[in-house]
Amino acid sequence: MRETLFRDHFWIRLAKRRPKLRTGCVFSEISSLQEESSDLTSTVGYDSIIQHLNDGRKNCKEFEDFLKERAVIEEKYGKELINLSKKKPCGQTELNTLKRSLDAFKQQIDNVGQGHIQLAQTLREEAKKMEDFREKQKLHRKKIELIMEAIHKNRNLQYKKTMEAKRLYEQRCRDKDEAEQAVHRNANLVTQKQQEKLFLKLAQTKSSLEDSDRNYQQSITSLEKIREEWQKEHIKACEFFETQECERISYFRNALWLHVNQLSQSCVQNDEKYEEIRKSLEMCSIEKDIEFFVNLRKTGSSAPAPVAYENYYNAQRNATPVRSPASVPISRRGPLPTPTSGPGDPDYATIDGYSLIHH
Repeated sequence: MRETLFRDHFWIRLAKRRPKLRTGCVFSEISSLQEESSDLTSTVGYDSIIQHLNDGRKNCKEFEDFLKERAVIEEKYGKELINLSKKKPCGQTELNTLKRSLDAFKQQIDNVGQGHIQLAQTLREEAKKMEDFREKQKLHRKKIELIMEAIHKNRNLQYKKTMEAKRLYEQRCRDKDEAEQAVHRNANLVTQKQQEKLFLKLAQTKSSLEDSDRNYQQSITSLEKIREEWQKEHIKACEFFETQECERISYFRNALWLHVNQLSQSCVQNDEKYEEIRKSLEMCSIEKDIEFFVNLRKTGSSAPAPVAYENYYNAQRNATPVRSPASVPISRRGPLPTPTSGPGDPDYATIDGYSLIHH
């Protein structure tokens, strides 16, 4: 149960009440009331609540704009991922199991992009809900604010009228006091006719005082009724505004909580898509891919024979002039012997009847 309530802490700043004087004088009681009501027309408490509510509404608008901006980012990121997975080559010549893994990879990246686009739409929907909530509170508040505005205006007008009646009443009191003093002061110094004029003026000031006193008291009575009405409406307004603020804080907190959950859910869903890629990679077999490539592209299992050395002159001498319809196979020859020469021999060597001269 909350102990701190708006209705208990957002009033005008009242001056301390002076003890009422029990002299029977209306003026004394009125003075005491005026001392207490010196800030009656102040709206400092009400204005403080309204300012706080306006700040809260602004904060909701800022979060709403944040969601919209995040939605733009998510949508752009999602579209970029989809374009990347569809248009950018990524191992397009791979074969067999690795190719299937790459296909799964690109498909899941496309799915991740679609997920971000869906998240962007969800964020826009949440921003719209925040906007609707904010506008709904604004409309409900407007009704109370109009009521309080009218009451404040009526209260201030009556207060002004009462203060004018008080000023006139005090002036009539001073006029009566001066008339009484004139009568007592000039009782033995003026003629009978002048004395009658002084008494006549005194009677007129008393009559004016009674009228102004009555008018002043009526104004005070009217002001008190208006003050009680204002106090009652102020309490109702405080209760309404407090309820709205509780709803706003609750809605704002829940909206933020939901937003974070949506981001977490997006991460979980993305990880599920990435898990599909990991599962596909687990099925990728190096041995199978090598075997598949060999069977698909093999060109032969025999390596080419070495290229042998053929001596041009040996081929010329061993050639026979007899023509034969059948071709004579050329036999492969072994390595040639290393040419040698003895000490004192000329600087040459012979190989099969041919001379190699050393220069």
